[in-house]
Amino acid sequence: DGCIARRREKFAGWERRLKAAGLEEGFHLPHATPNTDPSWFGYLLTLRDGTDLNRSEITSALEARKVGTRLLFAGNIIRQPAFKHVQYRVHGGLDNTDKIMRDAFWLGVWPGIDEPRLDYMVETLKRVVHDLKSRACAA
Repeated sequence: DGCIARRREKFAGWERRLKAAGLEEGFHLPHATPNTDPSWFGYLLTLRDGTDLNRSEITSALEARKVGTRLLFAGNIIRQPAFKHVQYRVHGGLDNTDKIMRDAFWLGVWPGIDEPRLDYMVETLKRVVHDLKSRACAA
């Protein structure tokens, strides 16, 4: 129970800091669905449509600055090599799964992340986004 409570605290810490840093402009921030109280695995950021940002550039820059990231498992699973010879049926479009596969990544909610490290990670993300946007504008 204590571990779950700390994960929820870290998740709330990410949300509070990312909103205060103005990063909602470039990212969809996750939230719990109504009537749920999740034990968060991580904090999933997804790039908003129309942004000049690129997930690979962001995650590479974060990793270079010692901020760990992970990609979402699979995304659109039918695009995975294991499905190359599997027969399957798709009903409707898979636009959302393609978007997640292309534009989403995790940040950690490990219960042991302290407040100074959380501050560092958000400030680093903010600087990375600023630097990448500045570079895109200069090009």
